[in-house]
Amino acid sequence: MDVAGVLPWVLRLLLSPQVFAPVVFPGLATALVVLLTVIWAERKIAARVQMRVGPLYVTRRLGGVLQMLADGTRYMFQEFIIPVTADRVPFLFAPILALTLAIIPFAFIPSAPGFSPIKSPYSLPAALAAISAIPLSVLLMGWASNNKFAIQGAVREAFMGLAYEAVVFISALSMGVLYGTLDLEEAVARQWLPGIVLNPVAAFTFFVGMVMSAGRLPFDIVEGEQEIVAGPFVEYSGIIFGIGMGLAYLKLYSLSLLYTLLFLSGWEPLVAPLYSVYPGIAGIFLFVKAYLLMLFVAFLRSVYGRYRLDQALRAGWRVFLPLSLISLLISVVVKVVGCV
Repeated sequence: MDVAGVLPWVLRLLLSPQVFAPVVFPGLATALVVLLTVIWAERKIAARVQMRVGPLYVTRRLGGVLQMLADGTRYMFQEFIIPVTADRVPFLFAPILALTLAIIPFAFIPSAPGFSPIKSPYSLPAALAAISAIPLSVLLMGWASNNKFAIQGAVREAFMGLAYEAVVFISALSMGVLYGTLDLEEAVARQWLPGIVLNPVAAFTFFVGMVMSAGRLPFDIVEGEQEIVAGPFVEYSGIIFGIGMGLAYLKLYSLSLLYTLLFLSGWEPLVAPLYSVYPGIAGIFLFVKAYLLMLFVAFLRSVYGRYRLDQALRAGWRVFLPLSLISLLISVVVKVVGCV
């Protein structure tokens, strides 16, 4: 290949669904923008509810919107310390594993019809499987830190994982039964009504499981700032600590995209002019819906107190798991009577 042919080849590679979707939209680059803006919005919403100002000093005229960028820059230049008592190899490997597992779901999430990075009839369980593997890396962080607060946080992650993963999977499965497919792209195509209308119980249980999975208030039990400082991340510093703090938001972003695809008609109404220009950017409504959903979760932080571990587990096993099974039953009934 000559030099003149390299540029078109690189361009075709970057614009291919296999690269563009996981790396640009809705993948890593978009996720980083979401990470920066949602944390700022979360702080602003909490401040408004509590009658405070919120972030202000960085870019004062823009309401402090670049505060997270300043925080991220500070993390970048902080010294990264490895405690003497830590198990060095897994201590370093666990955050890399966590970030990798947080990115993998984007490889299965389509952003527009015919624009799937990996086209699979099992893209829904594949994306959920990658998300549900993230707690394994958190467990490794806690164990490798060799710190009692970190280990307590890791154990909490294990308890919470067992409680909420079943709820999320069963709720998603109920929609798979309803649509007759586990392909996310097909699931959007078969929603003549939004899934939240067809099976509101599944929408509710998936939403609660999503918030528990992402560890957002009122379920930020793993970090437990008041009693175990930062849980599994307590011994981490610098940019690695920033990655640990960002994991919850990456999970929330992935799960919000899945929620939008399953319950909110995904990218519909599709913007046809954008699709004709480039299909990869046509899913703008998929992003808008998912982003608004994340802001709603951020709002919950301001109006709910944090659950204790036993309360969250009791709710997960005794309330939301039975409700998710009921949602599965509803889907079977709706499917049998032929409403879908």
